[in-house]
Amino acid sequence: MAPMTTQTTPHQSPSTSLNQTLRLPSGMVLPNRLAKSAMSEALASYDNHPTPELVELYRRWAESGMGMLITGNVMIDRRALGEPGNVVIEDAADMAVLKQWADVVTSQGSTLWVQLNHPGKQSPKGLNLFNLSPSAVPFRQDMAAFFDTPREATTVEILEIIERFGRSAAICQQAGFSGVQIHGAHGYLVSQFLSPHHNQRSDEWGGTAINRRRFVLAVYACIRQHVGPDFPIAIKLNSTDFQKGGLSEEESLETIQALAQAGIDFIEISGGTYEAPAMSGAVKVPQRASTLAREAYFLDFAEKIRSSVKVPLMLTGGFRSLAGMNEAIQTGAVDLIGLARLLAIEPDAPKSLLAGLDPKHQVRTITTGIKPIDKMGVMEILWYARQLKRIATGGNPQPHESGLWAFLASILKSGWGTYQTKRMRS
Repeated sequence: MAPMTTQTTPHQSPSTSLNQTLRLPSGMVLPNRLAKSAMSEALASYDNHPTPELVELYRRWAESGMGMLITGNVMIDRRALGEPGNVVIEDAADMAVLKQWADVVTSQGSTLWVQLNHPGKQSPKGLNLFNLSPSAVPFRQDMAAFFDTPREATTVEILEIIERFGRSAAICQQAGFSGVQIHGAHGYLVSQFLSPHHNQRSDEWGGTAINRRRFVLAVYACIRQHVGPDFPIAIKLNSTDFQKGGLSEEESLETIQALAQAGIDFIEISGGTYEAPAMSGAVKVPQRASTLAREAYFLDFAEKIRSSVKVPLMLTGGFRSLAGMNEAIQTGAVDLIGLARLLAIEPDAPKSLLAGLDPKHQVRTITTGIKPIDKMGVMEILWYARQLKRIATGGNPQPHESGLWAFLASILKSGWGTYQTKRMRS
């Protein structure tokens, strides 16, 4: 089913296309075209339980009027964390808090989706007992000090991970969340299976483009089996890895076509990995001048997708102005405008946008002045996580905080968090 629009509601300004509703293939109707994309909050307890701080953070965002909120990456396995402070959903032990988290958003007329993830090899040294990946491919040399070489996953382990995605999604459904999003971008496990660079297997899970996408299709099918035909499922995918030998646009488009045929509700387009962080702007995406004027990093690729599939598209990364967002919707290139870092420095920005006004702040590149650190793009996670913590504790963000100071404070916090996480496992 193609995405459907309706007229703006009487209390909303007609001056922006962002006020249009959107009907998803599952039948769910989103109240507008603004979607909060996933950001790492790192607000769980060190034994990976959701906290009241997460409830408060999402309450604040829901009050902004945004039609869709997507959580930061929620892990499906306590043995496979991406960072200290990840939420893990692998059983119903936290059902009471999960229900509060879902209700604080849905009761305000918005929708809350859980992004489900497995980090694969992208987990800092010492956090997990071991890291799995499709193949035992190490990180590049300058990152080897921060990330261990993973172990190649066995077929049994692959099948267990697939089942964990399904089981976690069913718990999210029971808790009252609006849907789930599979994290298939940014170099995490699903993305690793899709990439010829990370996936050098020769069995049924690798070796050809069809085999490389077998894992993501199996994850989708397992989730669908667990949640039934009507619960919405989405995915976040790379347009390309921006990495030599990585996922190409051609293979990404083939994967999107396969997922659209399988019945996915919407696809969020992004790009890059920890080794080539294009999603944050730290790696410059080659673009024509006409595309740069339209702001979004991956708009050219979104237009290629639109010409071949009808599934709703969400585009995140690079949007700066109301005019740029409006044009992307009005031309039909995308159906949802994804915002992330802006909401960490201006949590009420959606109110302005839906009223036909530009945001008060602009996202800036966060640097420390330490070239190896800045090259990794990690400050686009660490600096913004500190702003989220301030909002979650009832305060306000500090848009001008020093990148170097934030890095030093985050390293201390991460080291302590890794120690606490390991201690609680012992």
